[in-house]
Amino acid sequence: MRVLLDTAVLIFAAEATERLSKRAYAALRGMDDIREFSAVSLTEIAIKNTLGKLKMPAESVRQAMRDMLVRVLPFTAEHAYRLFELPLHHRDPFDRQIVAQALCEGIALVTPDERLKKYEGLKVIW
Repeated sequence: MRVLLDTAVLIFAAEATERLSKRAYAALRGMDDIREFSAVSLTEIAIKNTLGKLKMPAESVRQAMRDMLVRVLPFTAEHAYRLFELPLHHRDPFDRQIVAQALCEGIALVTPDERLKKYEGLKVIW
């Protein structure tokens, strides 16, 4: 199964695995799963790190992604166009972008954010 990891999931997996649900942990450890992390989420971590809201330097992110065999999913024009159709169930622009990606790609989103379950057609794993 192919899954998209929310920003918080990568951070939890790298720094506080006890915060992951059993289903999220299984998605991270499944040998047959293809784990992806949005370029948007990388941007979010970089911005929050620069603002001092998060202490996760680039090398820590790279190492976490290598350890979990995670690949980067680029944000494309197709993903951006999907944003025009998204209802405002969630106002965070980073979360809205990863929702658009998951919907366009037809993949599940691994996230602790319950509000994202409101998006029709989005499969949420937590």
